Amino acid sequence: MKLLRILFTSLAALVAVLPAPTLAGEGGRTAKPVIEIANPGKCVAPAEEMRRNHMDMLKHQRDRTLRQGIRGEPASLNACIECHASKTSGSVLGGKENFCQSCHSYAAVKLDCWDCHQPKAGFKAAGVRP
Repeated sequence: MKLLRILFTSLAALVAVLPAPTLAGEGGRTAKPVIEIANPGKCVAPAEEMRRNHMDMLKHQRDRTLRQGIRGEPASLNACIECHASKTSGSVLGGKENFCQSCHSYAAVKLDCWDCHQPKAGFKAAGVRP
């Protein structure tokens, strides 16, 4: 019993003095997402607020659009895609360099907006309703 206590105490002391990156792997952290705004404009809120609340803004706008028929407000999905779609692919999905995909992959959050909506810029002009 005494030997077991010494072993656990020694192990705990060893873990406490080892640098964190050694335990967490190379670099110690997961690489942060690539955040590049392809067509910078005026966002509807500061970046920190958007990181925390964009999903609530989009849900609120979705409800206003579906229930009250209000379209074209600043927090619309179209407005987001117009600024955040990649210049090369025209999409917010499909790769680590694409805006929505990079953050949602980093946060391990499923993107279900695109089950109904097209993730490309300019889909309003193509006649597809958001």
